[in-house]
Amino acid sequence: MKRNALFPYILIMVFGVGLIVALSLIGLYSGNEEAEGEKDSDSALSEATPEEIYSQAGCISCHGENYEGVSGPELKNVDKRLSAEEVKNVLVNGSGPMPGNLVPEEKLDEMVEWVLSLE
Repeated sequence: MKRNALFPYILIMVFGVGLIVALSLIGLYSGNEEAEGEKDSDSALSEATPEEIYSQAGCISCHGENYEGVSGPELKNVDKRLSAEEVKNVLVNGSGPMPGNLVPEEKLDEMVEWVLSLE
């Protein structure tokens, strides 16, 4: 009895197309969850302390765990180099590779005060 050699190829093709569709739907659903997670993180930041914002917003990756500066500038004694207005401007607009708007608007003044108090 001869077998049809085309059948396994058709089966593999149907399975592959089905897998692509399934993975696309999973990716689409996962992307929606990520977008909702960003909204939740924004509300979480608006209730956080400056120290929590520093670690959650990713500041720690460039400015270091001890504010000593890694790829970003050192934050200790920044009050000797920048005024409160200048620090606020950097937090809002960014500077060089640093993106702006990492700190919620309602926490800006509190964050500026905290950054200027680091020693």
